[in-house]
Amino acid sequence: MNTPKAMAKTNIRYLMLAMIFLVTIFNYVDRATLSIAAPILRKDLGFDAVSMGVAFSAFGWAYTAMQIPGGIILDRFGSRIVLGISLIAWSVLTFLQGFVDLFSSALLALFVLRFLMGVAESPAFPANNRLTVMWFPRHERGMATAIFQSAQYAALAIFTPIMVWLLSTWGWQHVFFFTGGAGVLIGVLWFFVVQEPRRHKRVNQAELEYIEAGGGLTSFGDTPTPFSWRQIKAIGANRMMLGIYLGQFCLTSITWFFLTWFPTYLIEAKGMTILKVGLVAAVPAVAGCLGGVVGGAWSDWMLRRGYSLTAARKTPIICGLLLSSSIVTANYVQSVTVIIAVMSLAFFAKGVGNLGWCIVGDVSPKHAIGISGGMFNLCGNLASIVTPLAIGLMINKFGSFDWALIYVAAMGLLGAIAYLFIVGRLERLESDAPQPPAVNARPAITQPK
Repeated sequence: MNTPKAMAKTNIRYLMLAMIFLVTIFNYVDRATLSIAAPILRKDLGFDAVSMGVAFSAFGWAYTAMQIPGGIILDRFGSRIVLGISLIAWSVLTFLQGFVDLFSSALLALFVLRFLMGVAESPAFPANNRLTVMWFPRHERGMATAIFQSAQYAALAIFTPIMVWLLSTWGWQHVFFFTGGAGVLIGVLWFFVVQEPRRHKRVNQAELEYIEAGGGLTSFGDTPTPFSWRQIKAIGANRMMLGIYLGQFCLTSITWFFLTWFPTYLIEAKGMTILKVGLVAAVPAVAGCLGGVVGGAWSDWMLRRGYSLTAARKTPIICGLLLSSSIVTANYVQSVTVIIAVMSLAFFAKGVGNLGWCIVGDVSPKHAIGISGGMFNLCGNLASIVTPLAIGLMINKFGSFDWALIYVAAMGLLGAIAYLFIVGRLERLESDAPQPPAVNARPAITQPK
């Protein structure tokens, strides 16, 4: 009698990753709308530089402050529901920014809408991380994380030309109308396509077994998790988590130098024209995207070769952070080509080390991944406030960017030290909070011993 062939596993996890990537693109596109619209919007609405700075800051303050509340909501209601609603909400708020000129105080209206958009987007990255942990085995998770994080670069590369064309052809309002409207449509698509592993109708048992055998957490789905201050205190007091959070602050500090002061550095310190900056400033971003893919592939390759989780995750991060400190060499060269090469190497290295979200998925308590991710993102995004201000103060005091680049290089070194001497061995924290029973649409799979 012939034995039946083993059922080939489905690959629905890749469809989920594609949706996470698409949503993350619009997460960053919607953030960038005001930057693209600002030159003409300022003239039309009579905003001075200070007013524009106030409008720019609204998103960052709300987004950072809401990380922990967003994580609590995520653990309570689940990734699919929270991220889907968040996507539609932030897209509607983006769309409405096209009407701020109708208000008696356009600045107040814009500030409120940008602030609320920051609130709406706050659960996005913790939700991405939670879904990745659920859908991907550990040895594929590094690459999956790198792919969805590369969406921030893809967003700017793909949609900046489109938004600039809308701005110049139809006016600044249509930048908000297009991105906001597209986001709402993607939000509807999200609810049709995305589901937790055990509730998805198209995933088969073979894929579920493959994910779980590799350490994926398919079973907790959208089950609510009770809020616990004890859980937050336990995570926040853990030495490993504190080291991870410090490392992410340092890595994000490097990112925010490139997001804020880098174009000004090229113009004021290196004498480039605005047109030339527009061409060369994208090069480090592309390098950062490539570095992210390399870091994810490197980490997963080490896991498949039998290295420990600690070695496989920490090695790319430490090497990337150490190499990113090479940015300081730009203080000692004058050639524009060499400077861009140095900056590209530093951002490439930062991308290689950008595995923090992957580690959070590996070590967070199983029923507190949302709140743990929120705490992680809060610490990382403090750099969005500290770094621009610190660099601005250094430039004002010393009259050059030399100390600014030393500061950025020091962040790379400090982040590497955090992972070398504070984080220690990576292992999943045990949860001492009440855990809800799993609600499964399929029978449970016994984990292999």
